[in-house]
Amino acid sequence: MPLSRSFRNAVVLVALLLPATALAADSGRSDKVSFYFAAHEDDWQLFMNPSAFDDVIGGAGKTVFVHITAGDDGLGVGSGGRKHPYYLARENGALNAIRFMADADKTPIDNSAGPMTFNGHSVFRVSYLNTIGYFLRLPDGDASGSGFAGTGFQSLKRLATGDIDTLSAIDGSTIYHGWSDLVATVRDILKYEREQARLVQINVAETDPRINPEDHSDHLMTAKAALDAAKDIACVRRVYYVDYASSKLPENLNAPQRDMESAVFAVTLAGVMAFDHSTAWHHYDQSFIGRNYFRVEEPSGNCGATNAVFVAAKH
Repeated sequence: MPLSRSFRNAVVLVALLLPATALAADSGRSDKVSFYFAAHEDDWQLFMNPSAFDDVIGGAGKTVFVHITAGDDGLGVGSGGRKHPYYLARENGALNAIRFMADADKTPIDNSAGPMTFNGHSVFRVSYLNTIGYFLRLPDGDASGSGFAGTGFQSLKRLATGDIDTLSAIDGSTIYHGWSDLVATVRDILKYEREQARLVQINVAETDPRINPEDHSDHLMTAKAALDAAKDIACVRRVYYVDYASSKLPENLNAPQRDMESAVFAVTLAGVMAFDHSTAWHHYDQSFIGRNYFRVEEPSGNCGATNAVFVAAKH
């Protein structure tokens, strides 16, 4: 499909406005907590790397990965005929990837995992070294946001638009009553993990359709939930990543960065395969690996960052 004129213009803006080292000044910031909001358990690996790897190995004091949906593809808690539920296979892939990054220069340890309560809702949390993983396990909404029959046509988009009044986690752990209830829960997670950090960075899918056209509904609704939750929180840097549309852009990572991204994604897929589910390495590797496009909005005030709003492309 040919690129639209508006998308071509947006790509030029992303690629040329600022140098590739826009976030390099964050190296070694112990006063920064970086949150990666992913609709599905392989999104941040494909679209937000090696940014995530850089944060885990020293760019942030703590890196938090918040996975909003179960990525269950309409199966709910089902296995699709395999040995393990599909959503648990995807979670295993994400957790393996997080551990892989955290263990890059450290000795492996045992993690701490279990449900925690935020805004009255049970959310599964995994703590490992300087990383945290959250799994809200909400139903996959399909690309259009209409949901799947297997999970009652529930979706983030339908909750956000008021088309449905409630949204249930697929494992029965909790029910969200309206969009504001979900947003309040995400806000409590942000505040809890921030602790006393001076700067919060939230990494989300690009919400400007001129830059990131035809993205998955769950990606966009996850970004909306994170941005809505952060509205009243001080010193928040917002970083927006091009998702599916990055497949139409040229590779912009150098060889070491591409290796970092590729390795993390390979570990993710190995975790899925370990739970007896198939993967699609060739499709994703050829479409997305080697690309990391984003724009940044810096916070105002005395947050240890410049007070500009700008667009950046990484390498």
